[in-house]
Parts: sequence; structure tokens; C-alpha cells
Amino acid sequence: MDQFTLNLLVVGATFALYFGIAIWARAGSTAEFYAAGRGVHPVLNGMATGADWMSAASFISMAGLIAAVGYDNSTYLMGWTGGYVLLAMLLAPYLRKFGKFTVPEFIGDRFYSPTARMVAVICLIVASVTYVIGQMTGVGVAFSRFLEVKSSTGLYIGAAVVFFYAVLGGMKGITYTQVAQYVVLIIAYTIPAVFISLQLTGNALPPIGLFSEHTASGMPLLAKLDQVVTDLGFGSYTGAHDTMLNTFLFTMSLMIGTAGLPHVIVRFFTVPKVADARSSAGWALVFIALLYLVAPAVGAMARLNLIDNIYPNGTSEAPVSYEARPDWMKNWEVTGLLKFEDKNGDGLIQFYNDKSAAYEPTATERGWKGSELTVNNDIMVLANPEIAKLPGWVVALVAAGGLAAALSTAAGLLLAISSAISHDLIKGQLNPNISEKGELMAARVSMGVAIVVATYLGLNPPGFAAQTVALAFGLAAASIFPALMMGIFSKRINNKGAVAGMVTGLLVTIVYIFLHKGWFFVEGTNSFTDADPLLLSIKSTSFGAVGALINFIVAYVVSNATEEPPVEIQELVESIRIPRGAGQASHH
Repeated sequence: MDQFTLNLLVVGATFALYFGIAIWARAGSTAEFYAAGRGVHPVLNGMATGADWMSAASFISMAGLIAAVGYDNSTYLMGWTGGYVLLAMLLAPYLRKFGKFTVPEFIGDRFYSPTARMVAVICLIVASVTYVIGQMTGVGVAFSRFLEVKSSTGLYIGAAVVFFYAVLGGMKGITYTQVAQYVVLIIAYTIPAVFISLQLTGNALPPIGLFSEHTASGMPLLAKLDQVVTDLGFGSYTGAHDTMLNTFLFTMSLMIGTAGLPHVIVRFFTVPKVADARSSAGWALVFIALLYLVAPAVGAMARLNLIDNIYPNGTSEAPVSYEARPDWMKNWEVTGLLKFEDKNGDGLIQFYNDKSAAYEPTATERGWKGSELTVNNDIMVLANPEIAKLPGWVVALVAAGGLAAALSTAAGLLLAISSAISHDLIKGQLNPNISEKGELMAARVSMGVAIVVATYLGLNPPGFAAQTVALAFGLAAASIFPALMMGIFSKRINNKGAVAGMVTGLLVTIVYIFLHKGWFFVEGTNSFTDADPLLLSIKSTSFGAVGALINFIVAYVVSNATEEPPVEIQELVESIRIPRGAGQASHH
């Protein structure tokens, strides 16, 4: 059976599963649409949270980023995992105890202000829309290669699939679909990693393989990789090349951004009790760790395999000819995500760091006129099984896994956007007397509109998947996270302080990101780049942590300069924090 048919079969089977689940778990009420009727088992909720949280950025881009840069990009691993721990310890149980459906609803009630709720809706929509673009781009990348269509066509197919199960099922349909998607994505991520680890090191466990000996050379795998990349003028794979300040702030931005991401917080509203919110957070961490422990190994091994394919006899002087290039390159060239340009006309593929001044003399001596192969980071994980010549069914499985990762997160985000519009905007502000049926209809219509907008932005994306995602985290970090933290842990923060803090945090971060120097468009590449930082060594993607700090300070100063919150609000804050047994959440 040829690869295309195999891809169709495997991807088709997983889609049939998602559709079946969506029809079985149709949402009949707003409680089911927003919070799955609060009846989800903690272990299942942990799996669904894992799928919701491991997006196309985790599955497709993260190992690609680690592969491209090495140690420096392990900040993605630390930031995302650390943020998850923050969320589980500091926010999830308390928000579940509060017993509402959405994040803006909590902010509106806690800060007794419709304005605060509206500001939270705006912050949520800005962060979620930015994030969903990354997922849609990921869907396009995966579909274009494996169904051999244009990435725009792939995007339309993905949007149609999400439209079907998200609009029909709401949170209830999405939850059970995400459980299935988690199973698909974890199997798809682990199996090729095990094969490749066995090939390169003889060790079946990729995290241990990463620190084992490279079978072919007898050197430790990472030492071999360091030697190979520095031989081509790239920075060492295991060395740190960024400033400590920027590394720290970037990790912090990702951490508090993760903890402020509305689509993940909402998952904790779906369990029966507060105790279940805690245990599902623990389970989710286990399910997430299964992928995150493997990712650094996948990144390193993909980079080594890529270079071995270009320099098959192990010396950088003799690259492979374009005619004799491996099949996987031909397959990916069709998608436009891998490009070859013969700059010196010798028909060979030169691949090296042409920005390195130290390597320039060597390149000139060999008659090289610039690196000739452009590899998009986002293809590293998807191309990995093909590069390593694994069986066809593994390639098809990875296709299904990449799609599961992107679709599960896209669905969660679209639900967060549509509940913000139908529950917080329409029911909360415009039409408080709307019927349950009317609100459910509004939720479905706003979900449909959100999918159309996300598809449009996915076709014209600002920056590649993971960079767009890093910005979404910065925005959530600067606006939503501080408001939630102060709402739960401080009785003194009032409505004026909260609104001033959120607005300042969001605006300062957006301005820093878009100031000409920090984030400019690169002609002809359809992507943005981090240029010279404006402030110390802080890049635009790391600024979310600074934005959050400004938010905290402004909220604190304004609250202390104005009147205290009403007594009943102070009592409410007290009641959220002090456990009354781990029973049912109290409703106010």
C-alpha cells in the first residue's frame, strides 16, 4: 500500500472517531456546552487537559525549535511545564470552588464591575485569537504534506472538522474528543522517538538515549551533535547563547502566560468537586510529562539525522548532490516548507551557517556562496520518521498525531472565545434576560464566526507557529494572570485597581511587541523576527513577564489610593481560599 493511501486511512480513522464522539456527546444545555455538565472524571479530565494544553506548538514546533537552536530553546519546556504547575497549585482549585463558567465571569464578580469583566473579555479574545492562529498554521502544515494538498486546502479541511465537533458538542463533545486526541498524539509522538533512539543509540527510551553513546561514532550523542553543528559554523548545541536576564524573563512569560490561558483554566470547571480539580491537575501533569520528557531527545536526534542526510559520509566537505537527495526531501519540497537554491551552480547541497564570520573563510575556500537549503522548523517532527526511514504506518501515525494536537487545542481555544462572547458579552452585558436556548444558539453562532476568523488568520499568519504562540502567552501573562492571582489572594485589590492593572499591562506589552525595533516584518519570508531589544536584553517574546509586573504594581498602587472593596467581596475572597471540606463548590 502506498504512503498516501496509508495516511488517508489512519487520519480518516481518527477523524471518524472524533465525529462519532461528537455525535454521542452532543451538548443539550448551556451547562453542558460551557462545562460538560461538571461530570467529567478527574483522570479523563487530566487527559483532555493534556491534549488541550499540548498544542501544535508542543507537538510540531517545540522539538523543531529545540532542534534548530539546542539548549537555549529548552526554555519552552521549562516555561510551559512550570506554568502548568502554577496553574494547578495556585489557580485551578480556587476558581473551581468559585463555581462559574468562564474566566471573565470570575473577574467581573470578584472585582464587582462589568467594566472589569469586559476588559477580561478583550484580553481573553486577543490572547486566544493570537494563539489559535498558531494552531491553524499547524493544521495547514500537517495536512499539506500528508494529504498532498496545498496548505490552504489543508487549513479548510481542518476548520471543517473542528466546526463539526466543536459547534455540535461544546465542552462536552470537546472533552471526550480530546481524550481520544491525547491517546492518538502521545502514541504518535512516542513510537517514532523510540525507533529513532534505538537506531542512533541502541537505547529504547529516548530521554536516556539522549545521554547515551552514539552507536556509529562511539561518542556520547550530544558530544557528536555538538561536533557536527560546530563543524558547520553553527553555535554549539548544548551551550547557552542568550543573556541570563532574557532567558529568565522568557521562561517566566511562558509560565505565567500558561497559567493565565483561559482555555486551560476552563477545563477545571468541568469536574464534580474541588478535590477533583486538584487531582485532575496532577493527572494532567503526568500525561503532559510523557511527551515533554521525550521532546528534547526528538529535537536532538532530528537535527543529527538531518545533517547526516546532507553529509552522508560524515565530512562537511562532501555534501550529497541535489539529484541524489533522499526521498523525504522531495516529498517536503512540494509543500514549500523545504527549499533548495543552487547558489554556486555545482549541483551539491551546501548546508551551513552563512551568518558566521568565523566560518566564512572555509566556505569561500570551498567555493560555497551561502547555505542552499532552507528547512522550516515546523517540519522537523513531522519529517523525522521519513528522515529515519521508518515504516509507512509510523509516518501516517505522526500525521494523525500532529493533527490531533492542533485540532484539540484549536477546539479548546474556540470554546473559550465563544463562551466569552455568548456568556460574558451577550448574556452578561447586552441581553441579561436571554433564554437558555437563545444563549446556546449564540454560543454556537459565535463559535462558527470564531472558526471563520481563525481560518482567515491561519491563511495569513503573523510569524510561524511557535513565535505567534509565544506572543499569545506574553499577552495572557501581562493581562489575565495578575488579575486572577490578586483576585484570589488579595482582599485589598478593588475594581479600579484591577481594571487599571489589566489595561496597562496589556497596552504596555502590545506596544513593546509592535514597536518597530522589537518586532519587524522580514520582506519575502512571511515571518517576523526579534530584532534589537529596546530595553536591556529583553526581547519582545519575553516582555510578558515585565508587563505582568507592571500590571501588579499599577493595580496595587491604584487600589491603595482608592476605597476598599465592599465587605461582602472581602468575605467572598476569604471563602474561596479557606477550605470548607473538599465537598461541593459553594455557589454565590
